[in-house]
Amino acid sequence: MKNNEILTKKIIAGRFKGKTLFLPSKETTRSSKAIVVESFFNTIQFDVIDSVVVEVFSGSGSIGLEALSRGAKKIIFMEKDRDAIKALRANIAQTDPNACEVIEGDSFTNIVHVKKRLESLGESAFLYVDPPFAYREGMEEIYDKMIRLIASFPQSLVTLVTIEHMSTLELPETIGVFHRIKTKKFGKTSLTYYA
Repeated sequence: MKNNEILTKKIIAGRFKGKTLFLPSKETTRSSKAIVVESFFNTIQFDVIDSVVVEVFSGSGSIGLEALSRGAKKIIFMEKDRDAIKALRANIAQTDPNACEVIEGDSFTNIVHVKKRLESLGESAFLYVDPPFAYREGMEEIYDKMIRLIASFPQSLVTLVTIEHMSTLELPETIGVFHRIKTKKFGKTSLTYYA
């Protein structure tokens, strides 16, 4: 792949269908595959309408913006990588910026602000958590930290937790008050749902 090649993907369905999203470099983030995105939205279907979605480790924001396109009313993006934030803001600009909020910095630290935000909105949210896969340098403890992050949420603030993870990872039956309801595998990537 040439270094100056611009990576993109398109919004699959809804009012922004066909809009091109810019992706940060592959070194920075790993974009969710279309089959994974479709499966997630097939699972939540019409529940996404008028919902709040929190995309933790959002990268280019493809999950949150797909949710927005399909009728979600508010998206909270969490990202710390500078290149990813640049792509994310460019992507938001071509959809509905008023419905989007970007929380920059470490997701593990900033989750406290997100919980306060959800409390102030009086909403429970779909939590989509897609951490960097653990085989990346410095990411060995990412899943333990992610489990603690999810466990810190009270039931009142979460409708459904969806974790995109390496298929080789065995996630626990319960995380805090949430119970695993199903896992779907897509080759090296899996989605596990907790409610």
